[in-house]
Amino acid sequence: MNTFNNPLILGAIFLPIGGAALSLLLAQNRTYQHFIGLLSGIGAWLSTLGVLYFNLTQGPQVYRLGGWETPYGIILVPDLIGSIFGLMASTVVLGGIIYALGCKDKCVTYPVFMPLFLCMAGGLHGAMYTGDIFTLFVFIELMVMSSVVLVAISDNRLGVEAAIKYLLISALGTLFLLVGIAAIYATFGTLNLADIARKLASGERPLLAQAAAVMLMCAFLLKSAIFPFHFWQPDFHTTAPTPVHAVLSSVVVKVGILGLIRLTNLLFTAEAPLIRSLLLVLGLIGIFFGSLAALRTYDAKRMLAYSTFGQIGFILLGIGWGTPAALVGAVVYAFNHALIKSSLLMITGAISSRMPTKSAKLADIGGVGKTLTLANILYLLGGLALAGVPPLNGFISKVTLIQGGIDAHSFLPLILAVGAGLITLLYMIRTWQLMFQQPPAPELKVKPKGDQLFAPLMLISLCVLLGIFAAPLVDVATDAVTQLNDSQIYITSVLGH
Repeated sequence: MNTFNNPLILGAIFLPIGGAALSLLLAQNRTYQHFIGLLSGIGAWLSTLGVLYFNLTQGPQVYRLGGWETPYGIILVPDLIGSIFGLMASTVVLGGIIYALGCKDKCVTYPVFMPLFLCMAGGLHGAMYTGDIFTLFVFIELMVMSSVVLVAISDNRLGVEAAIKYLLISALGTLFLLVGIAAIYATFGTLNLADIARKLASGERPLLAQAAAVMLMCAFLLKSAIFPFHFWQPDFHTTAPTPVHAVLSSVVVKVGILGLIRLTNLLFTAEAPLIRSLLLVLGLIGIFFGSLAALRTYDAKRMLAYSTFGQIGFILLGIGWGTPAALVGAVVYAFNHALIKSSLLMITGAISSRMPTKSAKLADIGGVGKTLTLANILYLLGGLALAGVPPLNGFISKVTLIQGGIDAHSFLPLILAVGAGLITLLYMIRTWQLMFQQPPAPELKVKPKGDQLFAPLMLISLCVLLGIFAAPLVDVATDAVTQLNDSQIYITSVLGH
């Protein structure tokens, strides 16, 4: 088991943050900013890939900042589940950076765009890797504040309004998180996740322990836009610049998902059955609400934002069932969804960028993509993957989740989820037909050039590969769940006893 400080852990977090500082110093030269952003994204991606490799070969990785012994100092602990989520995040972030290089939005040319985007990436990776609950709060706030400003400077005239709304709602999530952290510290005198888990494993629930569980769960539900904390998400995500929206709707919402997994499988394991029952209900509500809202919406980007409700609902079912097979399905679903959703949002952005108003309303962009063969093929593949059509990676997600439902003997929720999954196929095919199959209106003015498609091409290629060669991801997810269900592995890696 690895006991030394693995520098790759720092690379995943501080290469983007260092790149943000350097690109801010070079704010007057957009070419240098792009070069630094691309290098930072590639470096962070390679670092997360290395962390995952060392996890598979040596066990959970540990970095003690400042050399302080645990549980007294700040510690970064990417175990296997955190490493999978970290690689997922860095892959989408790298795709977002590549997309931004060929994006025609005016806001992308602002000197603050790349530094803020990299800060958001650093906060995202840190939230996946941290082993300290207060550091989790710090990384989440870095991610949130960066994304708020990125939405506020969007070309969309409603960006400032959406950013202010989210800032106020996020303050509620921050309050939940801080109260939960304060309750944990007042009860146990520590903020280290492994140390908290060790003390909770005794079975005692002194003072504010269970109240802390409620506060933390509410914070994670809000960060993942899960019912009843979902209302901020469509406006905030839809008005964001395309590369930002691609990251927000695919991986930023997964921070809360990882938090819920930690809550049920590491910390409050005695309360886990009750929490999972609640997540099962919220997952079913999210699936139907998100799917039906996506079917009825009027905007292609907003449709994908509502779709995220439904897709997160499927992941919640896996966590709610709680069996090893169901958790494997949840992890595989989360990883594959990030690739699919980010690519679909980038393609939608590339289509709307060809409109003078850059509108993504279905009434405005109908037929705009008819002559764009590559975008047509990529969007169709992404839509089929999201609906779970073989041989794409979305099919593997659905199959592993169905296996989890069968393993949990939870047949009614499983039947409802499979039935609701058909709605995904309906709204994706409908949107594809409107954008790419019908002839454009004669009076429609379309720009000859728009955003580049290299980033969504890269991500859709991964979707195809992970559908045909699904075994490696499923095997790694299985190992992660095995490690997750033995909390002593995590505790021993951090505390050494």
